[in-house]
Amino acid sequence: MALLKVKFNQKKRVKLAQGLWLMNWFSVFAGILVFSMGLFLKIELRKRSEVMDNSESHFVPNSLILMGILSCAFNGFAGKICYDSLDPAKFAKWKPLLKPYLALCCVFNMLLFFVALICFLMRGSLESTLAQGLKNGMKFYRDTDTPGRCFMKKTIDMLQIEFKCCGNNGYKDWFEIQWISNRYLDFSSKEVKDRIKSNVDGRYLVDGVPFSCCNPSSPRPCIQYQVTNNSAHYSYDYQTEELNLWRRGCREALLNYYSGMMSSMGAVIILVWLFEMSVMVGLRLLHTSLESIANPEDPECESEGWVLENSLKDTFKSALENLKKLGKFNQVEAGAEGAEGEEGGKIATVS
Repeated sequence: MALLKVKFNQKKRVKLAQGLWLMNWFSVFAGILVFSMGLFLKIELRKRSEVMDNSESHFVPNSLILMGILSCAFNGFAGKICYDSLDPAKFAKWKPLLKPYLALCCVFNMLLFFVALICFLMRGSLESTLAQGLKNGMKFYRDTDTPGRCFMKKTIDMLQIEFKCCGNNGYKDWFEIQWISNRYLDFSSKEVKDRIKSNVDGRYLVDGVPFSCCNPSSPRPCIQYQVTNNSAHYSYDYQTEELNLWRRGCREALLNYYSGMMSSMGAVIILVWLFEMSVMVGLRLLHTSLESIANPEDPECESEGWVLENSLKDTFKSALENLKKLGKFNQVEAGAEGAEGEEGGKIATVS
């Protein structure tokens, strides 16, 4: 029994073709939207590529850009087919291409759904990328004279100001690295010497943070140095008092920003996918209704259209059997080639 079997007369076929033509052009605009989202996400990721460890995060925007281009191409082509289906003479040239085209549409829609899922599942990979990238970026914060790293200080500062964050996981991350360049340290000072000697690696570590960690909304002037020294500040206890530094780490801030953006894009792509599926089903109904016309010379006669010629279960069984036959055919060919090789070896030995 055919799946979604529908009876058509000429009027219904014309309405279906016209409706599909319009829907395909809406799908072209949807493809442009997907392409634009991918381009926007790629630009946003490139803005902060210096604090990302690898290029794996660009898989999503690259996939969106590719899917957008393919969507425009596929739906533009389908729109032409639907337009020509109104004229039997023009439609005749498309008949041999329709089955391969519909198969490609199935593959395209599966890929589109996969990209939508990736948008929702990319959070874990993005988190590790940001964690390592921010850690490396903070190490290079002081290297303002080193080629290739001279803009890292500005990048980190602008990041912390824009996203209202501090450090990788929090402000205490700055206590573990030397973020003040040696050119701004007085090595004749006893305090500087003692701090460097007290560290195994010979680094100048302080319980302070860059100015960009300061929260301008705090009523108290920013305490960015000697953050953990209660006696250095009047009426201050860093363990109980609400600090005037950003509490949130930049990894969490960036992760929420990008994952929220990707989740929204994933939801849009799911809607596009549903629309694309409805267009594909409609195109299949149009194809089968035109194919099943009993008398091609009488375009006004009735015909039947369907999505699958057999039930879903039977279609699945048939596909499995075809795959098994294909596997057996490959095995037979491989065995025949092996036998030919053995015979050739025997002949060579005899001669």
